Amino acid sequence: MNMLQPELLIPFFAVLLVVAFLYASVGHGGASGYLALMSLFSFPMLVMKPTALLLNIFVAGISFWFFKKNHHFSWKLFYPFAITSIPMAFLGGYMTIDATLYKQVLGVFLVVAILRMLTVYGKETSEIKKSNVMGSLVIGSAIGLFSGMIGIGGGIILSPVIILLGWGTMKQAAAVSALFIFVNSISGIIGFTIKGGNIPVEAWYFVPIAIIGGSLGALYGSQKFNMKTLKYVLAGVLSIATMKLFLM
Repeated sequence: MNMLQPELLIPFFAVLLVVAFLYASVGHGGASGYLALMSLFSFPMLVMKPTALLLNIFVAGISFWFFKKNHHFSWKLFYPFAITSIPMAFLGGYMTIDATLYKQVLGVFLVVAILRMLTVYGKETSEIKKSNVMGSLVIGSAIGLFSGMIGIGGGIILSPVIILLGWGTMKQAAAVSALFIFVNSISGIIGFTIKGGNIPVEAWYFVPIAIIGGSLGALYGSQKFNMKTLKYVLAGVLSIATMKLFLM
């Protein structure tokens, strides 16, 4: 399956590198960015979901390692979300949804990603509260289902939720979200393949680029957080992709 023309490889890889860098810097796998990028380059809908999940696994895994290495991970904060999200992500990955509905739901998630990228919501609070286990179970279940259906890991929603509820710092939210994305992406892609879906061979060609960008972003983000210009550029790319999804 030829997903990308040779003359478009360089610009695609360049943007992919930036997307992986920026998302990994805040503990995300980058699926919403990859999906937006693939939409801009007119990838077939059938290959977008597995490709995004595959890249998510590598980038989120790397991001988690760096944030955990710098002592930002909280197991008590993570596990209640994961208990329900993992099986629901499998169910979401197993499900097949109409292409038009897929575009609309993805468009909504990209709007969420844009607002998060512009820090419209999810700003860090100085007061950290104890997380609510029951609330975490419910939140994990909902995010897991949608993440499997659309092909994202769910971190773009989870990290601002943690911050808005005051359950963790920015970097704690990043560390927890990274592992959350990693396990949900694995679960989602298993559900997708069991249903009969295939991971495109070409998707593996994108993995080294995503790993390079993700490694640099996670290394930087686990220690610093200040890339406003690049975030605004990425928000612009996501906005164009969102308009394309809603208008096509």
